[in-house]
Amino acid sequence: MSNALANETSPYLLQHAHNPVDWVPWSEDAFTRAKEEDKLVFLSIGYSTCHWCHVMERESFENEAIAGVMNSNFVCVKVDREERPDIDATYMAFVQATTGQGGWPMSVWLTPEGKPVVGGTYFPPEDRYGRAGFPKLCAEIGRLWKDDRKRMEESAAKVMEHLRGEAQGDAVVTGLPGEKVFGDFLDRCEAMFDPSLGGFGGAPKFPRPVVPRLLLQLADRFGGEEAEAALQMTQRTLRAMAAGGMNDQLGGGFHRYSVDRYWHVPHYEKMLYDQAQLALLYLEAWQAGGDDRDREVAEEIFTYVIRDLLDAGGAFHAAEDADSLPAPDATEKREGAYWTWESADIYKLLDARTAAIFCAAYGVEEGGNARPESDPHEELVGQNTLFRAKSMDSLAEQFDLTEAEIQLILADARTVLLGARKLRPMPHRDDKIITAWNGLMIAALARGGRVLARQDLLAAASAAAGFVREKLWDGTSLWRSYRGKRGDAPAFAADHAFLISGLIELHGAEGGPGWLEWAEELQAALDRDHWDESRAGYVIRAELGGETLLTIREDYDGAEPAANHVAAENLLKLAVLLDELAYAKRAEAILRAGARAAEAQPFAVPVLLGAFDLHLREAVKIEVRGEPGSELTEAMRRKWIPLGVWTRSQGPGDVIICREQTCLAPIETVEGWNRAFA
Repeated sequence: MSNALANETSPYLLQHAHNPVDWVPWSEDAFTRAKEEDKLVFLSIGYSTCHWCHVMERESFENEAIAGVMNSNFVCVKVDREERPDIDATYMAFVQATTGQGGWPMSVWLTPEGKPVVGGTYFPPEDRYGRAGFPKLCAEIGRLWKDDRKRMEESAAKVMEHLRGEAQGDAVVTGLPGEKVFGDFLDRCEAMFDPSLGGFGGAPKFPRPVVPRLLLQLADRFGGEEAEAALQMTQRTLRAMAAGGMNDQLGGGFHRYSVDRYWHVPHYEKMLYDQAQLALLYLEAWQAGGDDRDREVAEEIFTYVIRDLLDAGGAFHAAEDADSLPAPDATEKREGAYWTWESADIYKLLDARTAAIFCAAYGVEEGGNARPESDPHEELVGQNTLFRAKSMDSLAEQFDLTEAEIQLILADARTVLLGARKLRPMPHRDDKIITAWNGLMIAALARGGRVLARQDLLAAASAAAGFVREKLWDGTSLWRSYRGKRGDAPAFAADHAFLISGLIELHGAEGGPGWLEWAEELQAALDRDHWDESRAGYVIRAELGGETLLTIREDYDGAEPAANHVAAENLLKLAVLLDELAYAKRAEAILRAGARAAEAQPFAVPVLLGAFDLHLREAVKIEVRGEPGSELTEAMRRKWIPLGVWTRSQGPGDVIICREQTCLAPIETVEGWNRAFA
């Protein structure tokens, strides 16, 4: 027996299509039905690779008795947050305001008008973890709706009024931030930095690439001791992340975050947006510091993404799940099953000496290598997450071999183990194509193609952009997602901004078939559909029955950067590329609206600070004409220019650099290039 979700395309909604819960997708009809049946709406929001979403489904949504309680009391609505970030952001604001925390699965009870009355995240099937049991909570909320409706409706109205006031209050427009924000950001980073293990703060540790990317930019801005501090924090963090279990040591690519402060045991899902941002970060670190280990990590990310996330049409899938079956005949999935190893399995696949070297190199222990505090649910007992436990020189000394011999042995062992891992039950892949995340990946691939001189990466970026233009752009409007067919949700501000960023990078790397012209069209669509003059920024709106539930101007650079901040950077670059002052004026409006956040919490808005730095120091336009000589091309590849805006055109094989409304004479030699940036 299936429910109404069986007709959807979202992998997350399809995962719930055979629950005994009478799920329906978000729609006007769902709320009309709630009015007709005189019920509250139970809204469950998650995504297909969400571990605790799976847990709540197994415990509650697949339980006939609990489903009966839900069906009798509520109209039950499922939303994929990746398809509908507007709905997610609206009700996440409520959950965070009323509980002090948020996350997924998100569980919210709504009036038939869409106003929230009760909310939370994961609820267990019975009282535990200090949380009320889900069926008990459902029954009580259903009773209150029948017996004390007026108070619930009044409470819901007050909450919505408060949330709307808070959202409007965030839009106070002032002058530009003071330049002190850059030093404040650096001070905050130094205060939070973990000098022994890298990263900022304690467990759990998220990569949050926007922070070290700004540190690299500020190193260029400051010079001197500040630059040295910024570079040291960045390099220490990048080395630790790359060596840790969060980095897939066999197949490349990064897991979502580290549950401990050691970068050792990760939450094992892999997200496209993380790969894109981390690849870009490691490329920039390579250019800024010259350490080839950074380049190698970036290339390993590209290998993973193109091998495992590439859709047949040329764009990229959204994510891979953390959970999978530990064996073909197993019936219950386990987090990390695909990615972890038992020591005995390694010794079966490799000869004894190679296995010993491999286990020493990657921290493999006979009883498993997860610390108890990193594995509270004991899913990793006896399992090993691979991480770089020993340096090459210490391995060479331990096994009386040269470092070159150790490297060759480990490379061969990784190939064998990767091949064996591919035979395991694969984790679920969320194969929908999200416009915003593909925009981020296009930017990373295009940059990689340019600075690594790799035509295959440029071709991948171009193919992904071509797919989005063909399938998700109708000449006037952009759309959010695709899976077999275009999704129903129009694109949001992030989809436009991230894609424009990717197209600017692609234009700078190859010129190409009208990428800059398309970026200009997308910017016009972003301005038309998402600009809110009263908030001086791009907003996200959830609507129901023709009414806007909440208008939100997102201003936090978290796992994904804020659309406004990426847009500000885009606008400053478009102003240079298209010689259009109006773009710079709109960017300045965004910077002014974000001034209060920048001065109060600079660590929360690193992308905004990066755009502010670009505004203050002004972009450097670098026009590559034709095909310059190989030595000059190599020098351009290796140079870290955080303020650079690249463009390509036909010409005699030289480079023209323009800054502060002045263009230098055409450059044809490495010496001329070096003088231009002395």
